[in-house]
Amino acid sequence: MSLGERLEAYLTRTWGQPVRVADLSRIPGGASRETYRFAARVGGETRPLILRRDPPGSLIETDRNLEYLALESFHDKLPAPRPVAMDAEGAELERPFFVMERVEGGTAASPFTVLPYGEHARAVGESFFQILGTIAAADPAGLPLAQAAPAPTREDCWRVALDQWSDVIETDEQHPQPIVRAAIRALRRKPPPRATAVRVVHGDYRTGNFLHDGAGKILAILDWEMVHLGDPLEDLAWAIDPLWGHFDAANVAGMIPRADALAIWSRTSGLPVDEAALSWWSLFAAVKGQAIWTSAAKEYRDGGFKEPILAVSGWYTARRHDEILAAMLLRLEGLRALEGLS
Repeated sequence: MSLGERLEAYLTRTWGQPVRVADLSRIPGGASRETYRFAARVGGETRPLILRRDPPGSLIETDRNLEYLALESFHDKLPAPRPVAMDAEGAELERPFFVMERVEGGTAASPFTVLPYGEHARAVGESFFQILGTIAAADPAGLPLAQAAPAPTREDCWRVALDQWSDVIETDEQHPQPIVRAAIRALRRKPPPRATAVRVVHGDYRTGNFLHDGAGKILAILDWEMVHLGDPLEDLAWAIDPLWGHFDAANVAGMIPRADALAIWSRTSGLPVDEAALSWWSLFAAVKGQAIWTSAAKEYRDGGFKEPILAVSGWYTARRHDEILAAMLLRLEGLRALEGLS
C-alpha cells in the first residue's frame, strides 16, 4: 500500500467514516519530521491537513507527543494549527506521526534572507514577540502539555538545559570543538539567576518557524517539536540570537530593535527581563545551536538522513555559531577584566 492508502485507512478507522486522501505531497526541508500536505475528503467535506511523520533519522531526537500536546495547549490562544489525530506507535504509517489542520495562505521566511519582511518588519516583530510573551504567560499546570512535560525547579532550569545539549555535543562530536567547549565551561562556572518562573518553552521560536501573510500578520507558529518546560528566557534568547538576524545589525530577528522586543515580551508575559540572566541564556542559545548543528553533521555523514538541510546546518550554521560564540566569550573576558580593575 502507498503512504496515501495507509493514511486513508488510518483516518477512516479513527473518524469512523470513509476518508479519501488527495493531493498528498512532501513539503521540502524539515530536519526533525517529514512533513506532507494533503486533503482529506470525508462526509462531503474537504479538509486541508498536514501530516508530520518521524523520519528514519533526525537532526534532533524529539517527542511527537509533546509537540501534539503543545498544539492542543495553544491552538486556541495564539495562531497555531489545531491538532487532529496522533499515532505514537506508528504501526499504520511505519513510523510515529500526527495530523494537524493546514493553515492556508502564508509563507515562511528563510532565516538567511536579507530583510524578508520588508516594510512590514515592525508589525511582524511586534506580533512575534507578543505571541512569545503569550506562551511565557501561560500557566503550564492548566495546559494539556502538563500531562507529559516534566517541570524542573526554578533553580535547575539552566542545569537541565545545559546538560541536555552538552551531552549532545559529547555524543555526536566528530572533531574537536574548542570554542563551544569553552562556552560550556563559562556557563557552568557562573550559572544564571534562578528562573523567575517555570513556563512553556517553545524550544525553536525564531524567524523561519512561522507563517505570515506578507502584509504584517502572523498566521501560524510552527515547529513545536522541541517544546518543554523551563526558564522562558531560553526562548527569548533563542529568538534574538544573531544567527536569526537576517544580517540586520540594527534589529533582532530582522524585525525590531532589541529594546522594543524585550519590552513587548515583558509586558505580555508579565515577567521581568533580568539582563544578567538573559546574557547567560544568550550564550547558552549559541551552545544549543552548535549542539544541533553537530548532531546534523553526524546524521548527514553517517548517511541515515540525507536531507540537504542537514549538510547546510553542519557546515554554514555551525561556523556562524562558532563566530557568535567567540564574540560572546571575548566580551565576557573583557567584562571580567574590567571587574578586576574596579
